[in-house]
Amino acid sequence: MQKMRAFIKNSKGATAIEYGLIAALIAVAAIAAMGTLGNQLNTTFNGVSTKMSSNNDKLK
Repeated sequence: MQKMRAFIKNSKGATAIEYGLIAALIAVAAIAAMGTLGNQLNTTFNGVSTKMSSNNDKLK
């Protein structure tokens, strides 16, 4: 009976699962943020490239 009580009181497995879930949520949030940031950077660099080529054509 004492072994059953000790098994029920053991929370190491639950803690590991909780840490795993927290890590997974952080990873999902990081991936979403990087995707949004990547799209914004792509738009910015395309705009800069367009303006540079436009100015280069004016210099010719």
